[in-house]
Amino acid sequence: MAVMRTFYLFVVTSLCEILGCYLPWLWLKRGGSPWLLLPAALSLALFAWLLTLHPDASGRIYAAYGGVYVSVALAWLWLVDGVRPTLWDVAGVGLCLAGMAVIMLAPRS
Repeated sequence: MAVMRTFYLFVVTSLCEILGCYLPWLWLKRGGSPWLLLPAALSLALFAWLLTLHPDASGRIYAAYGGVYVSVALAWLWLVDGVRPTLWDVAGVGLCLAGMAVIMLAPRS
């Protein structure tokens, strides 16, 4: 159960990070309102706080989080940007998630 909780926490954390970067991108690249920077900053602050909720060493958390981040970023590519991921994208996600599983599920002394 703790593994699934951690995975879901990583997904929420990824969404906060992506949103925090996407909103300034909308402002700079698509002529969005500068007011987008306020929720972007809040989203990035929430992202940083969420990473502190994990009990393991920060470097290990960041490494494992990266695998989930790649997965969520490609889901964002499809759902928000409207670009369907390629077979290579899906293979890359599989490799990232496998790496994350090795990091998170390895026996600890």
